[in-house]
Amino acid sequence: MTTGHLDTILLVAAAILLVAIAAVRLSVGTGLPSLLLYVGLGLLLGQAVFGLRLPDLGLAQQLGYAALVVILAEGGLTTPWERVRSTVPLAAALATVGVAVSVAVTALAAHALLGLDWRGATLAGSLVASTDAAAVFSVLRRVPLPPRLAGILEAESGFNDAPVVLLVVALATPGEAAHPLGLLVGVLAELAIGAVVGLGVGRLGVELVRRIALPAAGLYPIAVTAWAVLAYGAASAVHGSGFLAVYLAGLLLGNAGLPHRMATRSFVEGAAWLAQIGLFVMLGLLVDPAQLGQALGPGLVLGLVLLLMARPVSVLVSATPFRLPWREQVFLSWAGLRGAVPIVLATVPLVTGARQAGLIFETVFVLVVVLTAIQGPALPWLARRLGIAEDETTRDLEVDALPLERIGAEVLYLTVPPGSQLHGVEVFELRLPAGAVVSLIVRQGHTLVPDARTRIEHGDEVLLVSTAAQRTEVERRLRAVSRAGRLAGWFGEHGNAAVSRRTRRGVNIVSMSWWRSSGRRQGGTE
Repeated sequence: MTTGHLDTILLVAAAILLVAIAAVRLSVGTGLPSLLLYVGLGLLLGQAVFGLRLPDLGLAQQLGYAALVVILAEGGLTTPWERVRSTVPLAAALATVGVAVSVAVTALAAHALLGLDWRGATLAGSLVASTDAAAVFSVLRRVPLPPRLAGILEAESGFNDAPVVLLVVALATPGEAAHPLGLLVGVLAELAIGAVVGLGVGRLGVELVRRIALPAAGLYPIAVTAWAVLAYGAASAVHGSGFLAVYLAGLLLGNAGLPHRMATRSFVEGAAWLAQIGLFVMLGLLVDPAQLGQALGPGLVLGLVLLLMARPVSVLVSATPFRLPWREQVFLSWAGLRGAVPIVLATVPLVTGARQAGLIFETVFVLVVVLTAIQGPALPWLARRLGIAEDETTRDLEVDALPLERIGAEVLYLTVPPGSQLHGVEVFELRLPAGAVVSLIVRQGHTLVPDARTRIEHGDEVLLVSTAAQRTEVERRLRAVSRAGRLAGWFGEHGNAAVSRRTRRGVNIVSMSWWRSSGRRQGGTE
């Protein structure tokens, strides 16, 4: 590749990206899902007008997988655990039992109505069985749903890609089809391995990011995102479900209260938008508009079966044991959006050379475009009609955590020993220098936030926040009061550190300025 070619590629890529970003605003104004505009842009750049084509179908599949990994990582990192915790059992049922029911109903229809053989029909049913994380997350930004319902949709879209990917790969691989029981065991084993690896990598990432003080705030979002993506590679390396692993790792990392959480969320959302734009434009490039005519009928038939039969039945079977209200079941049935995942997975039979792969790919493409155009704009209206839409003015409070060294502050920790003159001193009598404050007291296992009149007692564990510049003065004042009481200055006691080694009434003061970011106490003990 010459420099001239690179210049052209960068120019075209930047122009496409800017047009796609402008399309986001258009989609918000019109109510059309942005993925339709991105796919349309890809069709425009492709064989329909400009004639651009991807040179390698296998490369397109790998890029699609990479984009899905980023989208699932964003889903996990931005999903509040409090919202999905109670919905995990139902979401897991939808992602397993629901997927199986959807595959069975759609496969029966594809075999009976479209004339596909059983393997091809089951493959087609598997391709369209899972909801799409990117489409669901974009809808949740526009439709104010109850936390429980939003949690079900988020968790389901994060979980159900994994079993579907395994089914599609098994069915699209040439050779004799696996026995259904063996296929089920294989899928469950890969899901279990993926879950273990995802939780393990996520937990390890939480501990490391907490303990390592990075020199720049911008490195935290990169580190957190990289750990989530690492889970995908680690799970795949041991024949586990990488898609499940990356979502679970992201869920752990995103809910661990790590430093710069809001910056991480902004970073990963931007990365997910970039992945979505590139993914849908690329999928548009893969399609030959001249071939879509023959797939229009099968796509519409299969789409109607999926929308009106397969999805509602799968929700009914999965949700009834959990006593989900019928209104929420209706909304879940309609909100089972399809998007990038079915189209990306439809490239698998193209790459492996499966029978009728071209027709299946084009049918899936038509189905996704049509259902997205029908379902997406109707979701806000349906939520209001069913009476489940919440007040759009309600928003969660965003709270961020920052390593204290980034804001020039330190946390001092002390325990009030027996005989210390700090006993009985009220907080305001400490007369700490400006820029220091007593923030928390732990007393006999209970925590309290002190005010000016709170009295300090023997055995108290006290946390103080101070500016770095005032730390030395704060330590001196605390030692002085511990030795000589609230009137220490009158007695000539100024808290000299050397004296504290000769007195039995000195307090043990530890600097914790790096506590949040490195997990260890740094600084001196006096």
